Parts: sequence; structure tokens; C-alpha cells
Amino acid sequence: MPDYIQVKGLKLSTRVGVPDEERATPQDIAVDVTIMPTTDLSGLNDDIERTIDYFQVAEALKRVAAEGERKLIETLAEDLAKATLEFERVEAVTVTIRKFILPETDWVSVTVSLPR
Repeated sequence: MPDYIQVKGLKLSTRVGVPDEERATPQDIAVDVTIMPTTDLSGLNDDIERTIDYFQVAEALKRVAAEGERKLIETLAEDLAKATLEFERVEAVTVTIRKFILPETDWVSVTVSLPR
């Protein structure tokens, strides 16, 4: 089984939605990110320089989500995945976005996976 790093339930604020009025103000979404590193996570000898700094990834995702606006959460998921791939030791990434928009549902979600 391959090693991976997960960030679950990252709360982001973004402008996303098809109608103009939905994009008029930022809304909260939740993001799960699964990162496949280029190397095994065992044998890192407690050295942060040999792994992926998930704090830095989360900060980058916050910046991307806050930039501009998008009509589709699919587009936002791809943008977040591409931002994660900018980190040196990331081999592949899967991003799931949960949007709390439809009444009588917990959420609507989309998942995008990208390799390097």
C-alpha cells in the first residue's frame, strides 16, 4: 500500500457558483486532500526537509481558494490540485471539495485526481 499524507476537512472561503448572486459573497467549503509523496514516508529520520510540509500546502490552498471566483467546484478542485503539485515532493494528489449548498442534503462534492 503506498504512503500518503491527508488533510481532512480544511475549511476554505471562496466565491464559487453558477449564478452571479451565489458568487457575490464568499462561502465556506470543506476540502480533503490526499497527497502521494515521491518517496516513502518511512525512514525520514524526523527531518521535515525530506517530506511534504502539510501546513504550507494548506496555506497555499487557502490562497488559491481566495483568489478570484469560479462557476464550478470542478474548476476549483483542479486549481487546488495543481497548486498542490507545485510542491517538490508531490507525485500525485486527490482533492475532494464539499459544498454546502443544496437544501435537504449534507453537501455536494466533487473529486479530482492529478498525477505530476
